[in-house]
Amino acid sequence: MMKKYLLLLVVFVSALDINAKQGTSQTEKDKIYDLNFNSKKYTTEESELNGKTIVYRVYKNIVYVSNPIDKKYQCMNIFIPEEYFKGQTVNDYNKDSAPIFLPNNVGGYMPATPGTVANDKSQDRPQMGGNRGGGMPPMPGGGSNRNGGMNGGGKGNPGGGMPPMGGQPNGNMPMIPRMMGRQNTILQALARGYVVASPGARGRSLQDKNGTYYGKAPAFVVDLKAAVRYLRYNDKVMPGNAERIISNGTSAGGALSALLGASGNSKDYDSYLKEIGAADANDNIFAVSAYCPITNLDHADAAYEWLFNGVNTYPKRGMGMFNFEKQSKEEVNTLTDKEIDVSNKLKALFTPYVNSLKLTTKDGTQLTLDNEGNGTFKNYVMSFVIASAQKALNGGTDLSKISWLTIENGKVTGMDFNKYVQNIKRQKSPSAFDALDLSTAETIEFGTSSVNAQHFTTFGLENSTVKSTMADVQIIKMMNPMSYFGTTDATPAKHWRIRHGTIDRDGSIAIPIILATKLQNDGYDVDIALPWNTPHSGDYDLTELFNWIDGLCK
Repeated sequence: MMKKYLLLLVVFVSALDINAKQGTSQTEKDKIYDLNFNSKKYTTEESELNGKTIVYRVYKNIVYVSNPIDKKYQCMNIFIPEEYFKGQTVNDYNKDSAPIFLPNNVGGYMPATPGTVANDKSQDRPQMGGNRGGGMPPMPGGGSNRNGGMNGGGKGNPGGGMPPMGGQPNGNMPMIPRMMGRQNTILQALARGYVVASPGARGRSLQDKNGTYYGKAPAFVVDLKAAVRYLRYNDKVMPGNAERIISNGTSAGGALSALLGASGNSKDYDSYLKEIGAADANDNIFAVSAYCPITNLDHADAAYEWLFNGVNTYPKRGMGMFNFEKQSKEEVNTLTDKEIDVSNKLKALFTPYVNSLKLTTKDGTQLTLDNEGNGTFKNYVMSFVIASAQKALNGGTDLSKISWLTIENGKVTGMDFNKYVQNIKRQKSPSAFDALDLSTAETIEFGTSSVNAQHFTTFGLENSTVKSTMADVQIIKMMNPMSYFGTTDATPAKHWRIRHGTIDRDGSIAIPIILATKLQNDGYDVDIALPWNTPHSGDYDLTELFNWIDGLCK
């Protein structure tokens, strides 16, 4: 049975990969798209959810810019509860007060089409993994090929393959059938009374017929900003409150959700938005939901090696993707001496970065690291893992066999951080993001119209193993949400919800904690948690997410 599933996945992912790489720009030079919302162009649909029929109107493939470069991706689907057209309410919301939920389908910085209810793949993706550049795309209709296919090539199959699949929390064989019955984020949002706008966006693999790339950074976030501008531009004529837009995404999509929330109204993006004919409106949003955001890429490699330095094995692509708890020597790769040296050097870069941020806890404790990577910041990171374990323990989870936890009288009082890291295991070899051979999704993300991949860190460029160039410093800035806090150039979202699972090894646990702490220090409302035994995934706690949204909007 497992072989059958894998064969189907290989065929499907390969087909998507071909489509993504050979797509051509669909610019229509003689056609200007109308940015006024057409309330009469819709279909009425209904779906069952927990025994209840949800009726809603769908406005499909609305091109949200007047001069699209590729209308297949620069469009969105808008879903509106039918009750709002009858003067009725849903969950105490009406047509004017309903928040607008904005889930993106971006994964691996690949192009994404708008989500649909019938085949909503909004990030509750079972993760299958061990691949450097992203992973398996959502199934048909979900809108993104997360990394360019099953066999993306390059070292360790970077840029290709499947991401980690969340299955058994103890690391045993994942539950493949979960792919077939995951919760439907868009439908559940409609049941809560939200207007849902699911935008597509260009991605790193897109090329026109001449071989010119047109989806490299910052195209993805520019498109999401344009979608927000469309919603704001039409706020008076369509249901939903454009002052209550809440973005949502996972992994690269989570990073873009955070970037969208951080960079609202920044002039950095104006020329890009003008080029595609974005609406004349603001693009700041109300709140951000970000699951395991692969963000702060300038420092992601250093953060990853601060966490995993000393863990010198990682899963082979293919057999290793199932994350067996016991792997034979044939199923793992071992870091070479050169890779260990790279890991040591990257780890050393993390201390000065953390100390430069001058972060503090709520009680004013300075968060710092010494030259060995120890200090108050490390203790702070540990406190989030301990809090997660305590919540699991309070909920009845048996933690008695977790050797790296100290539990006394029903209280989690401590942890062995090194044993914890050894337990979750490294997934990527250094450099995990700015790959020295330019093979990762992130290096491809930072390409140009004529160059497929570029480095985006000084370390990557100086230690590159291939002929390479450095991405434009301004574009690097524009892809990092940390660039826009404490400035006068942007209007960041006021409310943030950040989740990163305790066994997520696609990125460093430190990155979302840094993001959340910076936000808290700057006075923003932040809800951050590390869900227990949760891998690289999203939308696994929709009830809690929507309760959080209701708490903000009612």
